Amino acid sequence: MRAISVKIFGEPEGLQVVDLPEPAPGTGQVRIATEAIGVGGVDAVIRRGTLTAYGFRSGHILGSEVAGSVVEVGEGVDPSWIGRQVWAFTGLSGGYADQAVASVDDVLPLPPGLTGTDAVALGGSGVVAHFALDRARFAPGDAVLLRGAAGSIGITAVQLAARGGAGAVAVTTSSTERGARLEGLGATHVLSRSGDGGPDAPTGFDVVIDVVSGPELPLFLDRLNDGGRYVAVGVVGGPPPADFGMRMMDTFRRSLSFATFSSDTVPSPERQAVRASQFAEAARGDLRIVVHEVLPLEQAASAHRAMDAGEVFGRVVLVP
Repeated sequence: MRAISVKIFGEPEGLQVVDLPEPAPGTGQVRIATEAIGVGGVDAVIRRGTLTAYGFRSGHILGSEVAGSVVEVGEGVDPSWIGRQVWAFTGLSGGYADQAVASVDDVLPLPPGLTGTDAVALGGSGVVAHFALDRARFAPGDAVLLRGAAGSIGITAVQLAARGGAGAVAVTTSSTERGARLEGLGATHVLSRSGDGGPDAPTGFDVVIDVVSGPELPLFLDRLNDGGRYVAVGVVGGPPPADFGMRMMDTFRRSLSFATFSSDTVPSPERQAVRASQFAEAARGDLRIVVHEVLPLEQAASAHRAMDAGEVFGRVVLVP
């Protein structure tokens, strides 16, 4: 089978197409003939070599989520899964391939009306958006800032915050065109990447959801209202300064909160329940999905170049 391997960590040119044996499902797993593969921010972080200290090595196959047809089941899995159209989480590897394996606990049937392309643009990111707002104790009336809102996590979070009764939904983005698209999804204020906005933009926020992190994170901590809650869900801009927590200690009496969030900490049944609900909403048209571009699997490097250049609005999807 064809797969995309990280030959050299760093630039997208370090990705290569390789031929590998088809994977065999282990106990409790299924094998899926992939029809759509999501390209996520974590893929870019791994490819750049940022996480090599966590055991990622040359030859790593990128990809966390796929959609397609189940073609084989492992020991202990109901054979009725075979032939079903599903979405699946493959972990932090194995998705950029013609065939992928996943634990059956991380597999979800697709509802009628939802394509595999749409499923991989929502499946992982929608759950992060939902639980990040939950961890931030978002409540109606809160002023919310979504930093890095043009990606699939931000696009879903904008919609969830808006329909949840947020007092304001501000977004940071790189262009007026992107800002207009986010306003069409429920944003009320468009800020620059550095957080600057017009005279009517909120000066403080009760909740900040941050996909970017990076060296400017402390500037956005400063934008929290008293009792404000900041949740970092990504590091696509790199890690924050090592001493960023001093910003909060210096304003101790304002009761600010900072947290990181990974959906890995949410029990699988809870993740799957939210995901199934969001899939149903998307199939009905109640939750909008944005696919930036669909590319052949062998053009994975092009997808990563677009992400690195900040050109992607929504999610890029690869197809075998």
